[in-house]
Amino acid sequence: MNIEQLTASFYAHRNPEKSLQMENYMKNNFPFVGIQTPVRSALQKPFLQNFKGEKKIDWNLVSSLWDLKEREFQYVALDYLITKKKYLTPTDLDLIKPLITSKSWWDSVDLIASHLIGFLFQNYPKIQEEILQWATSENIWLRRTCIICQLKSKSNTNTVFLTQTITQNLNSTEFFINKAIGWALREYSKSDAQWVSEFIEEHPLNSLSKREASKYL
Repeated sequence: MNIEQLTASFYAHRNPEKSLQMENYMKNNFPFVGIQTPVRSALQKPFLQNFKGEKKIDWNLVSSLWDLKEREFQYVALDYLITKKKYLTPTDLDLIKPLITSKSWWDSVDLIASHLIGFLFQNYPKIQEEILQWATSENIWLRRTCIICQLKSKSNTNTVFLTQTITQNLNSTEFFINKAIGWALREYSKSDAQWVSEFIEEHPLNSLSKREASKYL
């Protein structure tokens, strides 16, 4: 199955009622075909299987999917990248960044942050300084990515990095940044509740961040 066949398959399953619901849920930022995750996963399966044996990432494929209008195709691109993440290298950071800064919303950004940037962060420590620069970016999605990229790190969380990303955003009034701060702390509290408790005590967190961070304490 190629991209043309994939798009034809998706369009054949178009659901105007579902698409309207999905578009409303995403604040009308993107058009949708109207295919919910279980159906989409089944429809895209033969497409993704084409690349199962390839020990590399086809960035042209990713770009082609990302350029398609409906949001479901960006989801396919991300599912493809997640299946290939073990082939990511530090040079791919420049190719991932545009996926964060274009067609940006929490649904795509959070997958990129936790799965792709998180993988690079843990496996190539030398790029952590480059990622840290995103903490002060004018782009809120790069900042959010920087804050939550260690969600899956558990006890391997770099607390110095986490502290730096959060403290550089303590004065933010942006919902998605304050939510990210609380989320990052909440996840790490599962591994080190005392560290998170002390962090909350020592830093003037936004009320949303504090509420989220304290959930498991």
